[in-house]
Amino acid sequence: MSPQEARRILDEADLICPAEESALAVRRVADEIAARLAAANPLVLAVMGGAVVFTGQLLPQLCFPLDFDYLHVTRYGDVTRGGQLQWIVEPRSAVAGRTVLVLDDILDEGVTLAAISQRLLEQGASEVLCAVFADKNLGRAKPIAADFVGVHLPNRYVFGYGMDVKGAWRNLPAVYAVKGL
Repeated sequence: MSPQEARRILDEADLICPAEESALAVRRVADEIAARLAAANPLVLAVMGGAVVFTGQLLPQLCFPLDFDYLHVTRYGDVTRGGQLQWIVEPRSAVAGRTVLVLDDILDEGVTLAAISQRLLEQGASEVLCAVFADKNLGRAKPIAADFVGVHLPNRYVFGYGMDVKGAWRNLPAVYAVKGL
């Protein structure tokens, strides 16, 4: 997508979660995680690339010992509809016997997060918890529920705060919805 097209999409988009609300949501999630995991020495895994903003804002607010790693799994690439699950990078850290906290940008259909959780349990994690910046209200059941949720979003194509539109705008501190999608 050209920079001009990216700017046009942003200019026409609806603001649905301002930056201030995003920051407050991450603070609340950090408090909830700390209350549950401060004594657990968890392995925290960020799902790249969407979770990069959420992870970068959340980790400095978790003031307890933890180990950090990442994984990269996607169903989207640069398209707007989910496809076949692709494992690009597995965590380097051993998960066996660990409490694992998976961080992701959005719980949309839940297919990717459910597959990640199942794989980590198969690798011997004692517990897998999930924290997402956003949970999209689809109006139907999902195969997994997040343990920690920052914001709830309508069933629209959203971008910003780690979520992209055709590869653009992950870097925005707020969340927008594309017009017409």
